[in-house]
Amino acid sequence: MEEQKNDDKSITLKTSTLWKIGTFVFLGLFIISLMTGGFGIKKSNEITGAVVQPTAPSAPTAPTPTVKVTIDKDDPVLGDPKAEISIVEFSDFQCPFCERAFTGAIKDLKESSYFKNGEVNLVFKQLPLTSIHPFAQKAAEASVCAYKQGKFWEYHDTLFENQAALDVASLKKYAADLKLDTKKFDTCLDNGEAVDKVTKDTNLGTAAGVRGTPFFAIMNKDGETQTISGAYPFANFETAIKALQ
Repeated sequence: MEEQKNDDKSITLKTSTLWKIGTFVFLGLFIISLMTGGFGIKKSNEITGAVVQPTAPSAPTAPTPTVKVTIDKDDPVLGDPKAEISIVEFSDFQCPFCERAFTGAIKDLKESSYFKNGEVNLVFKQLPLTSIHPFAQKAAEASVCAYKQGKFWEYHDTLFENQAALDVASLKKYAADLKLDTKKFDTCLDNGEAVDKVTKDTNLGTAAGVRGTPFFAIMNKDGETQTISGAYPFANFETAIKALQ
């Protein structure tokens, strides 16, 4: 190839040298893109925003009448059923954020004066995110089967404490460990006797605008509601409780 010169002060480069420089520049940009997450192109399976499972949960909202959540007679209630304020939790037993809420805010709630004095109770609603949590549906059904034998909360705790093992065999083992009637439990789980309850809760959550778990609707007797979406510390719940008293 010909060499190009413009004047006595020009820098003369061969075409092969230009190719080498360009190659090094490209490699440098490629390495930087790998370290910083690419050139702004997102993978098709990347979870973003608050869709399905929020990575940056939102703070408590102002009281709003738009969130319609009902408490049914077949909902598990922890604490005084007559409490002035109910924290209604929509949860998924395979969701890591739900487990974080279980060991964080929920644990602190149970140790708080609000709970011990009967001012606030906790109500559980099922919302398995089946598209990303393959074991969540059966775990939800199993907890309903445990509820039918009066041991929902014990089973609830066991599931979150053993979140890495939620296959059907493990679900049945937990029932046996808790001294449930395993014949009734296995029949309930195998025959889908709890599907309707799980579906009802899920539909209610969807209608209320729940798009991820854990989701909490904090409600007083007047129907005023505040919501918390995500695994926030108990301080956020305390703020919401005080606003509704």
